[in-house]
Parts: sequence; structure tokens; C-alpha cells
Amino acid sequence: MNKSIKSFALASVVMLSTSVTLFAVDLTKAYDMPDASKIIEKDQLAEPKEFTLPKSCKLDDLESIARGKFFFHNLNGKKAKGKAPKGVKKFTEKDGKKKPKQYGNCVACHNIEGAKGGGNIGPDLTGYKKVFLDSKIRDAKFVYQKIADPRIDNPKTHMTVNLTTKLFNESEICDLTAYVMSEKK
Repeated sequence: MNKSIKSFALASVVMLSTSVTLFAVDLTKAYDMPDASKIIEKDQLAEPKEFTLPKSCKLDDLESIARGKFFFHNLNGKKAKGKAPKGVKKFTEKDGKKKPKQYGNCVACHNIEGAKGGGNIGPDLTGYKKVFLDSKIRDAKFVYQKIADPRIDNPKTHMTVNLTTKLFNESEICDLTAYVMSEKK
């Protein structure tokens, strides 16, 4: 190849790379970029919190156990199976709009007596009363805390944080505790 062809080829490459660089424009200014730190901050959970079993929890109350069972086996009011027990609403109203009430759907991860398609991700709760209560290993305080905010003794848990996030209130956590600890037939 002669010198003039080499020079022309080199000049063409330099011109081409320069023009590509000129067209590589920063487009981030062309559209709104949300401040991701604010979004992330809003989505972060509060610190783990220790809760005390309220004295008002009626762990042997049949209505409380029925509500806990309903929460345990259902995801939301729209698809809830069966009639809601006394004191449970399938829908909530916010800003004039009817919205399905969110329940625990604990059965997605835990098996328990009478579960249809009980999960195996979380501990099997079958026979909880006999296995854990009779042997005094895990009492109502333990169950209540585990449902309310399980991160207290397991910071890396994948279990839903229910009371800290206000998915459930104290009374509903009591109902779930009563159900898990109840004798099931």
C-alpha cells in the first residue's frame, strides 16, 4: 500500500471515530430522572421491633381462632375462600374505593393441619401445640413476636413483617397466634 492510501485510510478512521463521538450524546437530560434514593428510602423497612403479647389476646377464644384461620389460609378478600368469620371484612374502603383486604396467606409458606397446598418454605406448623407448647419450647409470646416482626431473632428472614409494616394490627396478630397455637381437629 502506498503512503497516500495509508494516510487517507488513517484520516478516515480518525474522522469516523470523531463523528461517532460527536453523536454519542448524553440523553439523560432528555427525560425526567427520578431521585432513586428517595424511592429506595420510602421502600425500606423500619428497624426490627420487639413486641409484647397484649394482655387482651384471647388465645382460646373460638372466634379469634376462626379469624386467625381465615387470615392464615387466604391472600386477599377478593379471592378469599368461604364466608369471612365474625369481625373480618373482605374489603376495605379508602378514598371512596372498595379494595380487597390483604390477609397473611401464611399457607403459601407454612403447612398446618387442614391446609390445602401448604408450603414448605417456612417451618411446618402441623401439631404446633403438641410439639412446641407441651414441651414449653415456644410459647405464645414467641409466636406473637414471630408473626409481628420475625427479624428480631432472624435478621435475614424472608417471612412477612406484619405488625411493623402495619399489614396487620395487634388484634389480627393475636388471632393468627391463637390459630397457630390452637388444637386442630
